[in-house]
Amino acid sequence: MSVEQQFQRRAEAVPKLGLGLSVDVYSPDLYELMSRFEGLVSRPAYLEIFRATTTALQAVRQYLARLPLAYHGEGLWITQPDFSSAPFFENELDEVASQLNTLCSPWLNHECATKQMAGYTFGTYLPPLYTAESAELVAGNISLVQQRLDQRRKPGTVFGPLFLLEMPPLTYFMAGTISVPEYFRLVIERTPCGLVLDIGHLWTVYRYTTARRQSSLAQFVERFLDAFPMERVIEIHIAGLSAHEAGPRAAMQDGFPEWIDAHAAPIPAESWTILDQVLQHPRLRHLRGVALEVDTKSFGLIAEEFIQAGERLGPMVKRLLEHETPAPTATVEPLRGERQVHRTEVNQRKLRTDYVRYARIASGQEPPDGPEWKAVTDDPSGLERYIHVYLPHEILHWGGELIDMFPETCKGLKEQGLPLDDFVSWWFQRSRPADRPYDFFLLKIDRFVEFVAERAPLLIGLARREAETLRQAYEDANVGGRYLTESCP
Repeated sequence: MSVEQQFQRRAEAVPKLGLGLSVDVYSPDLYELMSRFEGLVSRPAYLEIFRATTTALQAVRQYLARLPLAYHGEGLWITQPDFSSAPFFENELDEVASQLNTLCSPWLNHECATKQMAGYTFGTYLPPLYTAESAELVAGNISLVQQRLDQRRKPGTVFGPLFLLEMPPLTYFMAGTISVPEYFRLVIERTPCGLVLDIGHLWTVYRYTTARRQSSLAQFVERFLDAFPMERVIEIHIAGLSAHEAGPRAAMQDGFPEWIDAHAAPIPAESWTILDQVLQHPRLRHLRGVALEVDTKSFGLIAEEFIQAGERLGPMVKRLLEHETPAPTATVEPLRGERQVHRTEVNQRKLRTDYVRYARIASGQEPPDGPEWKAVTDDPSGLERYIHVYLPHEILHWGGELIDMFPETCKGLKEQGLPLDDFVSWWFQRSRPADRPYDFFLLKIDRFVEFVAERAPLLIGLARREAETLRQAYEDANVGGRYLTESCP
């Protein structure tokens, strides 16, 4: 049976959900958010919940016993050549499978991106190298994950939750030798995964490539969708866009705002217009849900935009969900072992070298060079903005303000004449093998204590005390909640 036929049978098992929200458990508080919708006519048909502690997800499943819940994963860095050899690989897959079963999620949505690369750690997503070899590697890694999800599936089901690969955003630059649609086409030809098309991410591809100089936004979207494997799209995301807080709010270049993906920001008119185009595409045949990404957004704005989405998109989404696609007649079994998992002749040594260079280039330690970096060498402004504006803000402020996390230690560093900016260059001065599952907050604590030990050893006792307070508070915030006792709705 072909890969496409395998996908169609798997897609059959995914319920048609409708218009929902992609949320975080904590920001804004999910319980308060859902209480705000109780008095409204327009309510989410489902929630896609970002990875949290299993205890927290168990409590959410019990609280929202009748509402369909889906799952947005984190920490499975499928773009990386060392993905399956990581020391915590099996534990990560076990936890993901457990959380999927806790939520009774029909899918695992994961970004085609990474926050850990060749021993370097970043706070937000970096997209893959857009090359044919990279696409083949990703397809193989997805097949491996899908096989494990099938093995850990709930009793009485044929398949595990369907792996959905989400197209990532561009944060000012892109590296590769093939187009984004071609990349995802290569992936889906090799593995029966679904896709998530993010409207804001699509806008950044237009904004931070030469496309913005070659065609209008509408023309670009039309050509992009015609080349993209729309027949694999299971879910669509739409979220806010905004200029980064570390830069000028009204920054413009070539007549376009320097917006990046920003879930706390309002959804701009451009995104609604793109979504209209997407929903009208003739190859959008397997849509199961459209979600507004609202983590970090204010309650009032969430409700306002969700009502707007229902009025603008509701009838169209309903028609798409009612559309039935005939399934192939042959049967498909879960992926088992080497027989069904796709394997490609990927030059992993070359990819490892390429990703070491990627991490060093993205952190400003090495100049861009080679065919993958031609677009950047032709226009280095985006990469320079990432290195000198975005990345320092990420290390010092994202995931916790360093000066608020370590107030007394930072005061001591200032008195010794050591600027916090030194922590940014120190962070990337050498690679460190990943020896634990990704948690940027805890990693930031450990790295800062290590930095103080090297650069200001007289302050190490103070830094360790503040670090221990942070770790304890973090543990306390992630413990508690009720356990699920009911079956899935």
